[in-house]
Amino acid sequence: MDNIESQSNITKTSKEDIPLITKSHKEYSWSCWCTMFRKCCGPRELKSRNIMLGKATPGQFPANAVRNQKYNIITFLPLVLFQQFKFFLNLYFLIMAISQFVPDIRIGYLYTYWGPLCFVLLVTISREAIDDLRRHKRDQEVNNQKCKRLLNDRNKPFEIVAAHKLKVGDLIIVDKDERVPADLVLLRTSESSGAVFVRTDQLDGETDWKLRLAVPATQKLPSDHHLFEISASIYAEKPQKDIHSFIGTFSRLDSLNNDESLDLENTLWTNCVIASGQATGVVIYTGPETRSVMNNSAPRSKVGLLDIEVNTITKLLFVAVIGLALLMMALKGFSGPWYRYMFRFILLFSYIIPISLRVNLDMGKSFYSWSIGKDPAMKGTTVRCTTIPEELGRISYLLSDKTGTLTQNSMVLKRLHLGTVSYAADSFDELSLVLKSSFVSTENAIGPSKFKRSENTRIRDAVQALALCHNVTPVYETNENCDTGSITSETEADQHLQMPDKAVTYQASSPDEVALVQWTQEVGLTLSRRDLSSMQLKDSNGRLLNYAILQIFPFTSETKRMGIIIKDLHTGEILFYLKGADVVMSGIVQYTDWLEEEVGNMARDGLRTLVVAKKTLTEEQYLDFETRYNVARLSTTDRVARVAQVVESLEREMELLCITGVEDKLQDNVRATLELLRNAGIKIWMLTGDKLETATCIAKSSRLVFIYLKKVVTRTDAHLELNAYRRKQDCALVISGESLEVCLSYYQQEFMELATAAPAVVCCRCSPTQKAQVVQLIQKHTGKRTAAVGDGGNDVSMIQQADAGIGIEGREGKQASLAGDFSIPQFSHLARLLLVHGRKSYKRSASLAQFVIHRGLIISTMQAVFSSVFYLSSVALYQGFLMVGYATVYTMFPVFSLVLDQDVSPEIALTYPELYKELAKGRSLSFKTFFMWVLISIYQGGVIMYGALLLFEDEFIHIVAISFTSLILTELIMVALNIRTWHYLMVLAELFSLGLYGLSLIVLHDYFDSEFIRTKDFFWKVLVITLISCLPLYILKFLRKKFSPPSYSKLS
Repeated sequence: MDNIESQSNITKTSKEDIPLITKSHKEYSWSCWCTMFRKCCGPRELKSRNIMLGKATPGQFPANAVRNQKYNIITFLPLVLFQQFKFFLNLYFLIMAISQFVPDIRIGYLYTYWGPLCFVLLVTISREAIDDLRRHKRDQEVNNQKCKRLLNDRNKPFEIVAAHKLKVGDLIIVDKDERVPADLVLLRTSESSGAVFVRTDQLDGETDWKLRLAVPATQKLPSDHHLFEISASIYAEKPQKDIHSFIGTFSRLDSLNNDESLDLENTLWTNCVIASGQATGVVIYTGPETRSVMNNSAPRSKVGLLDIEVNTITKLLFVAVIGLALLMMALKGFSGPWYRYMFRFILLFSYIIPISLRVNLDMGKSFYSWSIGKDPAMKGTTVRCTTIPEELGRISYLLSDKTGTLTQNSMVLKRLHLGTVSYAADSFDELSLVLKSSFVSTENAIGPSKFKRSENTRIRDAVQALALCHNVTPVYETNENCDTGSITSETEADQHLQMPDKAVTYQASSPDEVALVQWTQEVGLTLSRRDLSSMQLKDSNGRLLNYAILQIFPFTSETKRMGIIIKDLHTGEILFYLKGADVVMSGIVQYTDWLEEEVGNMARDGLRTLVVAKKTLTEEQYLDFETRYNVARLSTTDRVARVAQVVESLEREMELLCITGVEDKLQDNVRATLELLRNAGIKIWMLTGDKLETATCIAKSSRLVFIYLKKVVTRTDAHLELNAYRRKQDCALVISGESLEVCLSYYQQEFMELATAAPAVVCCRCSPTQKAQVVQLIQKHTGKRTAAVGDGGNDVSMIQQADAGIGIEGREGKQASLAGDFSIPQFSHLARLLLVHGRKSYKRSASLAQFVIHRGLIISTMQAVFSSVFYLSSVALYQGFLMVGYATVYTMFPVFSLVLDQDVSPEIALTYPELYKELAKGRSLSFKTFFMWVLISIYQGGVIMYGALLLFEDEFIHIVAISFTSLILTELIMVALNIRTWHYLMVLAELFSLGLYGLSLIVLHDYFDSEFIRTKDFFWKVLVITLISCLPLYILKFLRKKFSPPSYSKLS
């Protein structure tokens, strides 16, 4: 109410407010233009809003349409062409092709330059168009989703509309298993309690169900239609990115003091799915203002190291073109219109830079990505970024998360410590008997005991705390139809009617909580029912214990604890339970000498620890707290801080009940995989948010000697610790996030030098941003390629920062898997992904790139020889179709078939991981190999051209026939010479190309003398030239293989 009044006051202006100085006509029109430009092109201003229930909301809000398309009909061609021609290679060829419209510098036919360029552009434009059409189709499906919009008409209660027609202020109904089409405030649900469960895996990646609550004032209304009859408004803050918070207020204008605070629990964000029941809500944000769209950040565009190397070589080739043209001009003399001749020479030698290089490499990448997805040994693997598969073959550092990545994220309670006694898995039966007897003995006792608590009471209190202090909800599922096997979840109203054929599953946001509740069920205290305001436990004697839930304080990564206030309906006692990490709980509970020691012991055994405490409140204490808490929750400024302050006033001098130790098992084959990767020369870093001891325990599976960096606070500490570590040899390093921060701020260079040389590093208590910083530092300090692997939302920043981000689809959800460049179902697939597919992709692309470059160099060498012999004339050696056909139909298939080549079999690559070490050095495509191929091209081009000039007798057309046939045969033989493992498609490609060329000799009378090619002269001349160009290279290869074989050939 106040908000609306304050807003209306702002709009009222008196005459005194109007300025006396009036703007000139020019100034006024200029300000109008500026305003129009800001409205059309500037970023939209985000505003808070007041929504009147059942009435149209004034103000301009964006349409509720999702648009992931990159282009529209008008911008498609200009943008795609701009993206292509901002690359040096394509721009160079465009200039060359345009120059052919100038008659003075034209060489041959237009299509010799425009043909290849148009083909390259056509492939790219088609790919972009198909991708954008797919995006458009996905957008249309989402935007045309049918929604039920409520109408103020008793005869026609609702209408069906498409999602893109929804506006702010509309009241809509969302049924079970339907996607929420816009951001809503939840007003009513089909449950009497006002609760509804939602699945948020498409939003935050978490697979568990979340509980959402309707606004109490609207939930009490008899029907949905009554929403139009009340006078109420909702204040919603301006749109934010944060999906875990919301500040709003619900106000009844037709009754006094009826303001209610709204927070995250009262919202349904776009892309959530209703998991149970039906929900009615009011639209508060649409389209680009929804939380889902605001969180769609574009990940950084990754460019592979191989692409950078190829780009460098391309620039070298460009220098070679200019150099060669200048040399020709120097020999010819800079007289007359020399610049015209110069440009003609640049055009003639432009084939040194192969336009087909980018297309071949891109098609190769697509093939590698397809073969990774189709590998039967890695079922479920997906490649989401097809531009960097070669990166997998160059990895030097692997950064891994722990929970869910190295471990299964499947929790089991292994130990319970009560201070004087500790229970483990083998003694839980004994604990169960003690618990049963303690419930029998207290069945008749009412009220809390004043005497010193016995051991039995301590056990009962601890187990009861674990059964009550959580956010777990039991969901009963029953097979209604045996034929279809359809499973329906029972509503909360029916959950107390526990039928024997119903299986219970527990839903919670944390697997740790589910593990604790499952354990209490095993020892005899079962959570049988839960709704918003009450909870019911059932002891081993079948007695039902009922509790009212007064307040819940959910777990957050900042507070690291979770609390609940409940009232025992049997005794009237009010209890405040709190559980959390030992770091925060040690300052909250009353001092005990055993807490720190026992937490350390459990962590050393690799268990995740939680400290559980309680406090008994009097009625007065609770009422005082409730008043202060409600005031804090209604504040629209600093709400989070004020609420935290009030809750902290309760968290003092609490009684320590117990410590729990939960085990998270290692994933299958983790040890073997880590061993393989370490032998492959990959240094492994584990970055985790877990405790130092737990992290080390998991890391010990790598069987390494560990050195702990003690807690570092000052610069002196950092100096001493780093010097101590420097004296140790071949030891893995363990460091906490805080100490890491100190070391990096004072001794970044020295620390990174030591850490990057260590065989393994464990960083614990790492925040998500710290994980990404570590990746960035390794990249900056070493210049080596990094891979990051994780399974949770907290790993996304690390995955996006790494050169190759690998997401695992785990129990924490799909967020990491969707953010990764590659997605694998389990950690053990990593070895095959890197050692087999990484190796193949890098080796094949290196080979393919060099062959395409060789193909351009050899023909340019022949052109240079031809021009120098024929009086330095700038005339093309091969005209028209021969130039186009050379790089396409005649040699394309054999050269591209190199993507099927492999130097070693997958079995050998996994048996001898040491082979991978050589790949990181990048020797398959280096300046050394590049200059080797330059020499080969110059030798072969020279031999073919001089041979043809020496052996021809009559006409120029014979030179063309002899040299071009020798050139094609040389290319086909060179491909065959470099293949290491033959594939039937390679043989087919060679034969097909040879057949095509044979056909061309017969058909193309304009280029070949049909009588001459039938003579013996033609055959023996071609044969001699081809032998001289290829035989020496074959002999060299044979000698090299015999006396200096590569390491892989020794194993094959």
